[in-house]
Amino acid sequence: MLLSLDLLPLASSLQYRKGEKSQILVLDPVRKKYVVLTPEELLRQMVLQYLLHIKQYPATRIRSEIGIQVNGMPRRCDIVVFDKALKPWLLVECKSPKVPLKQEVMEQAARYNLQLQVPFLMITNGLQSCCAAMDYEEKSFQFLEALPDWGS
Repeated sequence: MLLSLDLLPLASSLQYRKGEKSQILVLDPVRKKYVVLTPEELLRQMVLQYLLHIKQYPATRIRSEIGIQVNGMPRRCDIVVFDKALKPWLLVECKSPKVPLKQEVMEQAARYNLQLQVPFLMITNGLQSCCAAMDYEEKSFQFLEALPDWGS
């Protein structure tokens, strides 16, 4: 089940500047620094704007580019939202709009989630998005029609 997210209008709220070597940089409000603008980074920043301003998730509970270990290899989660007890609550994996949301993308997010064990898992390429509620006891998941509200 696909989520109905209109992320494109959020690009106008992003802050840009020119970096060294004529790179375009975008301000990451979570990391509080400018980062190189790539298609995936643009999407990550639009998702952050959505989480912060539309869903009103607290900025203090969101982290981007979190380092984890998967099978002994260092990896980075695009976005992780933490609950009130500071446990990982939502994992968001962002892909370039050129990358279709196929099973491989969900499997990558699931591998990242082996360590985090979040209740909610989202994948997006900006054109399509889906979110699932995880049930670890039943070893299953259920696709959601919308992202969960903060604190649910």
